[in-house]
Amino acid sequence: MVWKLAQSPRKPILYCAPGNAGIASLATIVPIKSDDILGLKEFALREAIDLTVIGPEAPLALGIVDEFRKARLKVFGPTKQAARVEASKSFSKDVMAQAKIRTAQAKSFEKVVDALDYVERHTLPVVIKADGLAQGKGVIIATTRDQARQAIIDSMQHAVFGQAGKQVLIEQFLDGEELTIMAFTDGKTVVPMPPAQDHKRVGDGDTGLNTGGMGAYCPAPLGTAEIQEHVRREVLQPMVDVMARLGSPFQGVLYAGLMVAKGTPYVLEFNARMGDPETQVVLPLLKTDLLDIIEAVVEHRLDQLLVEWHPDATVCVGMASGGYPGSYQQGIPISGLRPTTTTSAAAVVFHAGTAQRDKDVVTAGGRVLGILGRGPTLSEAQREAYRVVNTISFEGCHFRADIAHRALKP
Repeated sequence: MVWKLAQSPRKPILYCAPGNAGIASLATIVPIKSDDILGLKEFALREAIDLTVIGPEAPLALGIVDEFRKARLKVFGPTKQAARVEASKSFSKDVMAQAKIRTAQAKSFEKVVDALDYVERHTLPVVIKADGLAQGKGVIIATTRDQARQAIIDSMQHAVFGQAGKQVLIEQFLDGEELTIMAFTDGKTVVPMPPAQDHKRVGDGDTGLNTGGMGAYCPAPLGTAEIQEHVRREVLQPMVDVMARLGSPFQGVLYAGLMVAKGTPYVLEFNARMGDPETQVVLPLLKTDLLDIIEAVVEHRLDQLLVEWHPDATVCVGMASGGYPGSYQQGIPISGLRPTTTTSAAAVVFHAGTAQRDKDVVTAGGRVLGILGRGPTLSEAQREAYRVVNTISFEGCHFRADIAHRALKP
């Protein structure tokens, strides 16, 4: 998002909190944590910041937009009440029911014994979800009763997802292919983005543990023109309309995580912000100035703006720390990085979990880098991404070798 805003012809002065080693080449880094609402507000007031863009989910769930609005600061993102579409899966399911949005059948539980009793009678496979924010890791697909029981106990008793998993959702398993369609919305008008597909599993062939996302590509051929129109009309617009009727109008980016089963899209989840890693493949295709769009959203005039997209394709490959999504070391030097984030006209290195240590850029998270390839076709974008991946290394590094495989399978 910082990379895209830095391209605005209006040449905004950018600050980013807390930022990373890559963002430091585009914006002034502010050493304030993203969940330090008071600290961020004080900084915005002190520096007379004209516009604040909220990226991650945690500050949204904590009510940063409400606090900034009280201080008469212009801010892009949903309020605390509206952000519950992501912060509480139970709330999200209730709103979907009111909006008549097609989704997997599910039931919410606050007591372990009730959840365990229910799962004994549920068909397998079954999906166990932490109700709250779990950084993309609070979803277990259980294929046996033992796995289902263990997932419930781990979440509700052992608190492996912290407070987020004290309440769980037990959900019907849908067999199909995942698709992401995000949309800009000012609380009334909805402008969808091109369809993307994330790769959640850590291993090639969609094997291994769920992660925050090992890569993505756009546009996803699964998201046909018909499916895009269906999602706009039957999913995104009804959700925005119902949130407005409930007195919590949604402004910002509404993310629909979908499962397309036998040609029919079902909503798996909503997020209240731009998704990661889908944003890395969607925003490079945006032709309209992102700053103009954000201001139109904040000022409730999105219907007056024409949002245009480039016809290219993009592929982003995540490079992760050894051990991720489990425990991993940090502070490992990264070799092969160029002085700036751009490596060529067709490739960009997005930093995620990185930090600057003296003259070295070192690892500072599980997902370390996102390598973007761009081209007139998906296969050319994929080739460009992996060309750059193979020039960068750090101890323990791992990545998937098959990002976009579903779209490019023979």
